[in-house]
Amino acid sequence: MQYYRPVDIARELDISTSALRHYESWGVVPAPARADNGYRLYTKVHLAYFRCLRAMFPGFGVAVTCEVLRSIQHDELDAAFWLVNKEQSNLHLEKAAADRTLELLQNLELPPLANKKPKNRMTIGETAAFTGVATSAIRHWEKEGLLTPERDPENGYRLFTPVHIRKILLIRTLRSTVYFLQRMKEIVQAAEHQNFEQAKKVTEQAILTIHERNRQQVRGIHQLVELCQVLELMPESFAD
Repeated sequence: MQYYRPVDIARELDISTSALRHYESWGVVPAPARADNGYRLYTKVHLAYFRCLRAMFPGFGVAVTCEVLRSIQHDELDAAFWLVNKEQSNLHLEKAAADRTLELLQNLELPPLANKKPKNRMTIGETAAFTGVATSAIRHWEKEGLLTPERDPENGYRLFTPVHIRKILLIRTLRSTVYFLQRMKEIVQAAEHQNFEQAKKVTEQAILTIHERNRQQVRGIHQLVELCQVLELMPESFAD
């Protein structure tokens, strides 16, 4: 049987030998046998685990990657691949939300409501009906600092302009993804100041990031399949 020294694997993956020991301590790589002198005896199985681990980190994160590899160690192939599938589904939702946001920013005309154009000033009830967003959500976003409606000087009621309507539509789109929640204020604030080019720039950059994560996930899945083939959990050729 061929054995690999820790330094050989570390060099291939451009990490330290201490990192290999950390991965062992996390329980995501099988414990290696030991030589008489106490040195670790890594095999092609360990090498496949380490390759998979490093390839999956960028696209799936540490927590999911570790959970996947622990499932593989227990021969729970389906559990591992459903975890991967879930992350891919989440990324697809982020991409869909980003595309909707960019489309909204590129088409600044507000949609008609019952064949009526939006008024220059709308109550919270009219705004909720126009945008399809509950009044409670609109109030919550105001508390979060995402919206700053005008106030009627006579009765203090909230008044929403077409700019507010567009912001609400943006927030409604953005709130569906965890990733975009991190950038929501930046995009909404740009829209508030009529700086839609900046809002589009932020959204386009987010889409590029999503594209890169998608590629990283594909690379990670490739190494996961190779690991499963080394472990003989799946055939080397899907055509068989």
